[in-house]
Order: sequence, then C-alpha cells, then structure tokens
Amino acid sequence: MADEGELQAANERIAVLEAALAESQELVATLRKQLAELTERVAQNSRNSHLPPSSDGPGAGKRGGRKGPKSDRKRGGQKGRKGAKRELVDVSKVDQLVDLFPEACQGCAAGLPHHHDPKPRRHQQVDIIDYGPRTTEWRRHAVKCPHCGTVTVADYDPKKIPSSAFGPRLTSIVVMLTGVYHISRLRVVQLIFDLYGVSISVGTVSAMEGRSSESLADVHDEVKRVVEHAAVKHADGTTWQRDGKIKSLWTISSSLATLYEILEDGARETIEPLFGALIGILVSDRASVFGFWVMVMRQICWAHLIRKFVSFSERDGPAGKVGRELLECTALVFDYWRAFKDGELDRTTLAARMKPVQQHFEAVLERAVAANIERVSGSCTNILAHRDALWNFVVHEGVDPTNNDAERALRPLVLWRKRSFGSKSDRGERFVARVMTAAYTARKQGKSILDFFEAALTAKLEGRPAPRLVEPATT
Repeated sequence: MADEGELQAANERIAVLEAALAESQELVATLRKQLAELTERVAQNSRNSHLPPSSDGPGAGKRGGRKGPKSDRKRGGQKGRKGAKRELVDVSKVDQLVDLFPEACQGCAAGLPHHHDPKPRRHQQVDIIDYGPRTTEWRRHAVKCPHCGTVTVADYDPKKIPSSAFGPRLTSIVVMLTGVYHISRLRVVQLIFDLYGVSISVGTVSAMEGRSSESLADVHDEVKRVVEHAAVKHADGTTWQRDGKIKSLWTISSSLATLYEILEDGARETIEPLFGALIGILVSDRASVFGFWVMVMRQICWAHLIRKFVSFSERDGPAGKVGRELLECTALVFDYWRAFKDGELDRTTLAARMKPVQQHFEAVLERAVAANIERVSGSCTNILAHRDALWNFVVHEGVDPTNNDAERALRPLVLWRKRSFGSKSDRGERFVARVMTAAYTARKQGKSILDFFEAALTAKLEGRPAPRLVEPATT
C-alpha cells in the first residue's frame, strides 16, 4: 500500500510539474511574441512604416536601408546630367537697357559708328531697387466761412480714407511671411522693420491676418468647387492642434488646385461632406475613412504598400519571404511606370506588361492569406479587398500610382504645427486653411502669391468680388 501511495504522490507531482511546464511554455511564447512586436516597433522608420522621415533621427542611416562601400562619386551634378540654366527675361520686361558698342575695328583700328545689332549678346542682372515704404496722408481741413464765421471740417469718408494704417501690399507681405512661410509673428515684426523701417506690433500682424483671411473666403470656396469636380484628386490627412485639443487637417489636391481644411475630427461622417459630389478618381492610402468612395474609382498609394512590404521583408521565416516576393513585384511595377513616364512605353504596352505582374502580385497575396501568417495575412487580406483600386493608374490618364501630391501638400503644415503647436481659435484655423489654399493653388496656376493676396485684399476693401484664382479657361 505504501508503494501505491508513493506512486500516486509521484504522479500528482508529475502532473503539477507538467502543468507548470505548460504554463511556462505558454508564458515564453507570449513573451517571445511581445519581444518580436517590440523589436519590430523599435525598428520602424520612414522606410518601413507610416512614420515621417523627420522621426528617423540622425543615426538612422541611409534611406532605403542599403549599406555598402562609400561611393567615390564627387558631390554635385554627375556627368551626363542635364544642367540648369537661367533663362533671360523677355526684353519687354526689362526696366533699363544699356547698349555697349565697340569703339574701334579689330581689323583696321578705324572708328566704328554706333549701329544697333539686331541680335546683340545679352547679359542681365536682377536687383531690388527702391522697394521701400510709401506713406500717404489724408488731411481733413477745417475751413472758416468768410460770410458767417462758421468753421466746417471735411467729412470723414470711409470710401476715401482707409480704416487700416497699413496698405494692402504691406499687409500681403506680412501675411505671406506668417501664413505661407510660417515665420513667427515676432520675427515678422523684426523683419519688416529691418527691411522697410516700418514699425508694427504683434497685434497688428494678427489684425492683418484676420483681414486677409476674410478677403480669401470666397477664394477658398472657389478652390473647393474646383477640386470637387476634378477628374483625378489626391487626398490625405494628419492631426492638427488647437489649444491642446487634437483636430484633423485635410488636403484635397488636383492638377489645378490644392484645398486645405481643418475639421473637428477625422471620422468618416466628418470628412465626407468636404469632398462634395463623389466625382473622379480618388488617390489615397487604404484608410477605412475613405470607404464612402466607390472602390473602382479609387487608386491606392503604392508608396504606402512598399513600406508595408519592407516591414514584412525584415522579419524572419514565411513573413520575410512574402515581403521579399511582394517587393520584387512592386519593383517591376515602378520600373514599367518610369519607362512609361519617360516615353519608352505607350499605355497599351504598359497595360500588357503590367498584366502578368498583377496576376503574380495577387497570387502572392492570396498565398499569404491562406498561410495564416501572424501580422501579415490580415494586411494581405485588406490589400486584396482593395484590388479594384490598385491598378487604375495603368489605364486612366492623369492617375499616378502614389499619393505624393497630397503628402507633399501636407508636409509644410506638419512642420508649421510642430513649430507653432497649431492654432488657438476658429479665426486662426480659417486663416491657416484659406491662406495655404490660396498660396498653393496660386503656385499651380503660375500666379504670384503676393500679387494675388494684394488683389484679393484690395477687392475686399473696395467692396468688389474677390478675383478668380483658377481661371475659367483652365478649369
């Protein structure tokens, strides 16, 4: 009986140890999973995630992750590169002409007449001359009547006497410095004094921004209509701050115009009204917030896909193999696209070459889904759900495979947010959206930002409609 008791006790101890071992193995598996996730998170950078390049830090190494021997190429433009040359300004826009004539013949030393050469050798220099302040004073005189002796003062006529002490040009310069180049108000105050000798205050700068913002309200609405009806548009969003509260900043960009808007949040029901009628092809990432746009009229950004595939490829085992196969497909996609953009392929040939790449790419995704690879199969399932939006750039004119246009449009505002911590009021948010919309659309239209700001402000002061930013002939 003693032997049977000891055997039972031993079996019980074995059962306890087996349970402890199983628990330990489960804990080890959990810790390994957490370690893998943390290691992957620490290794994230702008190359394999949605993190911006500024987050990489000075020790992040080369973009693209390729490490090798240092190139022996010299800095600057390389041999064979097409150089950049400044074009001469048309003679109709030259302010001063200086004619130089040879004094004596190089053949016989005889004096030469000053005859104009129809094709002279031309040299130009551009400078800033007399670009200083101009002060206008309005004087309301008091006149004593010679008949009755009554003194009458000239009426204050707001149509003749401006309400602001600073004119439209100076106001537009200040607004361009704060709203387009994102220089702080205090530094703008100092800069205006250094450049022009004009003293203004920080409060004056704020008032200038308010007046300019009001003058651009209709312009902002105009640009919104233009991008709404664009055949192709790019969209992207990021966060914005207002007194510590996180809000949502969005841009919609077309070939003709760029719209900015700050919204309460980035929820689907909040941003959908910004797009108006759902017209054209929308280029974006795979964010679920864009679910209101029909899939066949979307183009998913391949740059975002590349970063996802790079993150797969940096893992061990099946995940790494899937990532490398997807990157090989993506490399072919961009090789063919670059050849098309360089004129080496026509669109028919581009579509023919992309067809087998598309088939292989989607087959790799389907295999990855079937393999049930942790933190890979789910992403591949999502990408396959967007398969109707992956290849529109191959067949539709004006569609690009990346969302670079919208990402470039957001970048200056991201930097502005980091420097200024966002805005502090509704008026501040309207200023940001309207000024940046007008400025970046003016650039696409080939118009002077400063001249347009001045024209819009002058029209507002004179009670006229704002000038058109996107000309009817180009829309």
